Amino acid sequence: MSTAFLVTTFVIVVTPGTGVLYTLAAGLAHGARASVVAAFGCTLGIVPHMVAAITGLAALLHASALAFQVIKYMGVAYLLFMAWSILRDKGALTVEETAPLSARKVIVSAVLINVLNPKLTIFFFAFLPQFVSADAANTTLRMLELSGVFMLVTLVVFVVYGVFAAAVRNQIISRPRVLTWMRRGFGGAFLALAGRLAFTDR
Repeated sequence: MSTAFLVTTFVIVVTPGTGVLYTLAAGLAHGARASVVAAFGCTLGIVPHMVAAITGLAALLHASALAFQVIKYMGVAYLLFMAWSILRDKGALTVEETAPLSARKVIVSAVLINVLNPKLTIFFFAFLPQFVSADAANTTLRMLELSGVFMLVTLVVFVVYGVFAAAVRNQIISRPRVLTWMRRGFGGAFLALAGRLAFTDR
């Protein structure tokens, strides 16, 4: 395992995106357990992109403008739904003292966030081959190994983000004004991510 791969992976994973945002919100809303479950769900959502890249489906997605656009706008619609849920003070990302959400609901939301992001498939398609030698005896096995490391780093980093959010949860939910601005901040962030995805090209 090259140091370059590990460093690049860490930088990519630690950079806040939709998965980090969801994990933070889950930790603030429902505590450490929910944040860990969300981190697991976001990591699980990487699997379809990994499979697509390894089997070559990413090449088709990259070549087909229609396929890319369809998946992209499905992702945009879901991000807008997440923003609306927060701003309406409903749904999985509501930061308040409520009964814990089911693990299945948190995982489904987390998986959808990553599955409906075509840029992740393209990322895997462009990222992994850089660290796989064309002379390798089994390139598929090597890509699976690197993908596994990427997913492990993602899980660990997301759990750290989520547990930290859960640790400051009581300070947040005990201050209504801070709570209001947190909701607006998360809602606005999801809107911004939706806008960025909507106007990106392949």
